Amino acid sequence: MSQEFSALERDLRHKMEVSLEHAKKEFSGLRTGRASTGLLEPVMVEAYGSHVPLNQVASISVPEPRLLSVSVWDKGMSRAVEKAIRDSNLGLNPVTDGTLIRVPIPPLTSERRAELTKIAHKYAEHGRVAIRNVRREGNEALKKMEKDSSLSKDEHHRFADQIQKMTDDFVAQVDEALKSKEAEITQV
Repeated sequence: MSQEFSALERDLRHKMEVSLEHAKKEFSGLRTGRASTGLLEPVMVEAYGSHVPLNQVASISVPEPRLLSVSVWDKGMSRAVEKAIRDSNLGLNPVTDGTLIRVPIPPLTSERRAELTKIAHKYAEHGRVAIRNVRREGNEALKKMEKDSSLSKDEHHRFADQIQKMTDDFVAQVDEALKSKEAEITQV
């Protein structure tokens, strides 16, 4: 196996792992009826003239199974944090008490479960597309290596098959994560 391909394969594997982790992180932000600090991870707060993740202006804890507690570090940011949570499209209604914001987690309705399942499918599709884009990038690199005569036609086909197998493995992992998240969402 060519050293050049080994480096390319490592790079592609890393990029696919990053795409998979991104999809899993997006899944963690989907509400499942019980409190989780990951639920508020995607929330961006308008602070100090820019948008920053919520965890950079407050700490999040889970004091009860159906309650999140957000402790804002700067009292002046409380209103912005409350607004960001309310506007996050998570269906949450925060209650502010000074620098402490309580976020009760309401039980999920069947309509909301269906909506969250659709969102999970959308996140999974974004993950699959990102992985396939990495595959395309790898195949283009193989074509360039063959054109530069550093790969034979047979090696090109063999390496392309390896890249396709790696792509299939990562897409299957995204599908497995989606299946797991779907089961979590639909569990009553």
